[in-house]
Amino acid sequence: MLFRVSILTIALSLAACSSWVYRIDIPQGNYLEQKSIDKIQVGMTKEQVKFVLGSPVLVDAFDKDTWNYVYRFKSGRSKKLDMEKSFTIKFENDQLVSASGDFELSENFNVPFNTPVEKTDAENEANQKFQPKETK
Repeated sequence: MLFRVSILTIALSLAACSSWVYRIDIPQGNYLEQKSIDKIQVGMTKEQVKFVLGSPVLVDAFDKDTWNYVYRFKSGRSKKLDMEKSFTIKFENDQLVSASGDFELSENFNVPFNTPVEKTDAENEANQKFQPKETK
């Protein structure tokens, strides 16, 4: 009987030391990086955005043109390490119109995708230098 009581006491003492128990980190959702966000621009199609950012975690059931990327990280060590980020994208006529969330949009976000870029004078000079000369 004394043996059982001592085993029970030891087990309860060890259970009280819950900080010794290993707890896993729990990541959920789409992990997005700023460099991926910098690649998106107004005018991109849904397929192009999906290629850059991946599939959205949530697509609004009432509005198929709103995509939500959500990421939650629950640390097993400390609540200070917990993190939650979200990013929302809106489309009109299968083209990206706006984006908002916990990330900064790049300077080029509002430049329509696939618009021709004007060449600078230096680029024009370089192109002229390397053009084959016409021979008669």
